[in-house]
Amino acid sequence: MIFSRLALFAILFYPALPARAGEMIDMPVVKLQSLDKTTARTMTFEAQVGSTIKFGPLYIRIQSCRKAPPIEKPEAAAFLQIWEVDLKTDKPEWVFSGWTFASSPALSPVDHPVYDVWVLDCLPEPDAQAAEGESPAAAQDKDEDIIEDVVDSEAGVGSTEAAE
Repeated sequence: MIFSRLALFAILFYPALPARAGEMIDMPVVKLQSLDKTTARTMTFEAQVGSTIKFGPLYIRIQSCRKAPPIEKPEAAAFLQIWEVDLKTDKPEWVFSGWTFASSPALSPVDHPVYDVWVLDCLPEPDAQAAEGESPAAAQDKDEDIIEDVVDSEAGVGSTEAAE
């Protein structure tokens, strides 16, 4: 008798539960941190989903960034594709392709002898573009197929301008 009441309760109130509990929300910007193991310098930078950034000899393509809803356990995950171009042969070599998680960077680490890259967070569209009078759609069009150099301002290496 008690079992049938519990079963009836579960059947009646099951549809009231969220249909997709645990689903993550797509975000347009990823916040990454990197480490140069030879100099022990870390850098934090942001990039748009769909863009490719250059950090030292590495090219990092951000394919997706997802964040847990505020009522869930905090988590951010990004799908990154990372490759390096060999200077001798001018051929690209895959370094990493997969999901990385902010709460567990060691779960799927970037395996490179000199550089580490990991996800810190996924962010909403920045308000800076709206303040400059540029629409988010125009900014997204401009960011497609652009490779940005990420530069350590203290070292003065590289360029802060976008390169085509």
